[in-house]
Amino acid sequence: MSMVASKRPLLVGTGKLFRRRSAIPGLGVTLGVTLTALCLIVLIPLASVFAAATQLGLGGFVRAAFSARALHAYALSFTASLIGAAVNSVFGLLTAWALVRYDFPGRAILNALVDLPFALPTAVAGIALAGIYSTNGWIGAVLAPLGIKAAYNEVGVVIALTFVGLPFVVRTVEPVLRDLAADVEEAAASLGAGRWRTIARVILPALAPAWITGFTLAFARAVGEYGSVIFIAGNMPYRTEIAPLLITIELEQFDYGAASAIAAVMLVVAFLMLLAINAVQAWSRRSV
Repeated sequence: MSMVASKRPLLVGTGKLFRRRSAIPGLGVTLGVTLTALCLIVLIPLASVFAAATQLGLGGFVRAAFSARALHAYALSFTASLIGAAVNSVFGLLTAWALVRYDFPGRAILNALVDLPFALPTAVAGIALAGIYSTNGWIGAVLAPLGIKAAYNEVGVVIALTFVGLPFVVRTVEPVLRDLAADVEEAAASLGAGRWRTIARVILPALAPAWITGFTLAFARAVGEYGSVIFIAGNMPYRTEIAPLLITIELEQFDYGAASAIAAVMLVVAFLMLLAINAVQAWSRRSV
């Protein structure tokens, strides 16, 4: 009779077989701790938002969550977040490529600057961006004669959301690029593939899952951004007012139901968009 070795070694005891005990707790303990932490940190707080919104009733919820002012704030928040994430997906990939593939003076400084939006308080980032891109700033003064206003309008919102999302793309793509050996590119070149063909058929398919993940994280980060945007946006209703700012305004007016209604809509839309992007990411992984 053939014996098949088990993947987990067994210890023979007094007439019984015992599996080797692991230093890590089993499924029951780890799953219980995970679900408990998830409920306390994520699910219960989010459920309280929906509970507060339901106190308005259906008519009050619709009036608060789908007013003209709220609809414009949603459109600006999600559109600017998508644009910022798209910009970061391009420049983040190029930045990660330069950091991984090339050795140049100041590389360590550039590598540290990429993580600066992680550590920098968002209010400080907003003040710095407003000072630089305003008509009196270093960059704004150059753009103003060209008829380009980069602060206190929709462009300023996109700039702020691009700033906060850049590290997510770089740090997500960078480990995959490190694992992608340069020999793969050399092999493609030896088989007659040009640079663009190598990028399209070899490099991008290997980077696609991580690239989409970085895009998703940058988008999710931008949707909830508040501190850096309010200093450069101008915060004008029906023009440059983002949804998180509108929630804050409702809270300052002690209208907790309206604030919860707007927050609930943002939560549902953000979840659906992230779910769709994650589905695309899963499809790209299966197709690679």
